[in-house]
Amino acid sequence: MIDFELPEFIKNQNQLIQMVAEQAMRPYSRDLDEHEHERPQAFVEMTWPFAQQMVKRDLKGLEIALNGRTGQNGNGAAKSAPTKPNYAILSLIMMIEQLSWGDAGQYLCLPHPMLGGAAIQSAGTPEQQIRFFKRFTEGEPKWGAMAITEAGAGSDNSSMRTTAVLDPDSNEWILNGEKIFITSGGLALEESDGVCVVWATVDPKAGRAGIKSFVVEGHTPGVTIAKAEHKLGIRASDTVTLHFDNARIPYENLLGSAEVRQKGAGTKGFKGAMKTFDSSRPAVAASAMGIARAALEFTQEKLAEEGIAVDYTKGTHELTAVERDLMEMEARHKGAWLLTLRAAAQMAHGQSNRLEASMCKFRAGEAVTWITQKAVELLGPMGYSREWLVEKWMRDAKINDIYEGTRQINQLIVARAILEYTRRELK
Repeated sequence: MIDFELPEFIKNQNQLIQMVAEQAMRPYSRDLDEHEHERPQAFVEMTWPFAQQMVKRDLKGLEIALNGRTGQNGNGAAKSAPTKPNYAILSLIMMIEQLSWGDAGQYLCLPHPMLGGAAIQSAGTPEQQIRFFKRFTEGEPKWGAMAITEAGAGSDNSSMRTTAVLDPDSNEWILNGEKIFITSGGLALEESDGVCVVWATVDPKAGRAGIKSFVVEGHTPGVTIAKAEHKLGIRASDTVTLHFDNARIPYENLLGSAEVRQKGAGTKGFKGAMKTFDSSRPAVAASAMGIARAALEFTQEKLAEEGIAVDYTKGTHELTAVERDLMEMEARHKGAWLLTLRAAAQMAHGQSNRLEASMCKFRAGEAVTWITQKAVELLGPMGYSREWLVEKWMRDAKINDIYEGTRQINQLIVARAILEYTRRELK
């Protein structure tokens, strides 16, 4: 029997997150949007203790898994494989949706490993995961980030030019290059003792096989913020350009093997790093769904005040154009949200979700863009004005159609998987 009932701890979490979204996010949305680069201090202070508990919960699971690698428990008896789904993944997806309903820009300032943590989980060893995640359980707020995109390497990450060269005398990696559009890059490396996972090539001639992931820790010499971006939306978020000038990284901060193999590079090389997107794309889709729900609910509320509400007992041909638009907004939102939950459920059950992650990311980005634009349209001049947050949600929405793989890239991934084409056969 399929059970759609949420676990009790997620229900309790949802109540807490809803309070944060209403009290520590929405009231500051407009001001933070109009004062870009100011930190959402109230949000950070309120969520840091909660974020610490989330990481502690994840750490407990990692330590159990690490102990289980020997095949024994504390009494020396053989361990059995876990059968329960990882509800922490569902918990995270639900939290992201609710926080983005509050304010997507502020959500991206959540003091948490975030994308950097996803990369460490995808390509790092259990020991590395435990070592880097532990810092997020103590002290002052800390952030995680991931640096992939370069000026000449956007959708095609294999063409990146940031290099990592091993210094045999010190046994350190020396990073040189520049990364752009890095979410929380400044928060992670300049304003806290956080971490940023940087993708770089150890052998430019080797192509994808030469690309590796390195954990750069906060306040590392040689790492500077070259630029803080001025953006259309999510203006409360920290988005920067990072410059690496002979930045020295400990050898053990390499995620996976340093070996370069042209074929069969293994799960810890470029392929392992790419697995990051299997978890980050459902997260982006969840954020999109939070923005879409905010716009949809607000539009329904304002139209209801004018006596306009959908009568679901009528046929489509009996509805007004506005009522049909509202129904279409609801349908697109529900469809994309169900795809997102499916991709998250597959992760929770330890199943591959490469196809579903791209499907939900593509559909959610498309849906939130259309829904928020339709909300502005239906609400007329007031929807376009800054008196309401609707125009802001429309601006915030568009990034979900771009980062973590553009709509076009995710369409390619879906098409290749369904049609069974290779990268060379379908470009």
